Amino acid sequence: QVRLVESGGGSVQAGGSLRVSCAAFGYTDNHCMGWFRQGPQKEREGVATIDSDGSTSYADSVKGRFTISQDSAKNTLTLQMNKLKPEDTAMYYCAADPFPRCLGLKWADFRYWGQGTQVTVSS
Repeated sequence: QVRLVESGGGSVQAGGSLRVSCAAFGYTDNHCMGWFRQGPQKEREGVATIDSDGSTSYADSVKGRFTISQDSAKNTLTLQMNKLKPEDTAMYYCAADPFPRCLGLKWADFRYWGQGTQVTVSS
């Protein structure tokens, strides 16, 4: 069993930066980990994922602006968000799935989810 707890959301003006973190409780070695978001009246979408070997993948909309990382103990997952845009406004969720490779996994495939943290970007 894995429990995920996000923190670090907030409000920022366009062009600013925020960092959201996810504390993972339980065994997360060999897990695919990811960040997802759901904006107002939008479907949930993938933002970034990281394989158990550290390989990362990003949605086109955030490439070059967001960075996903994980500490060596795999207890904390972080999403550094720079050059934020109003369209980045959403609830951000941390997720984990007990499969080492993220390729091909859709959000509905992820087994464990955090409660979410709100990110609001004003223009």
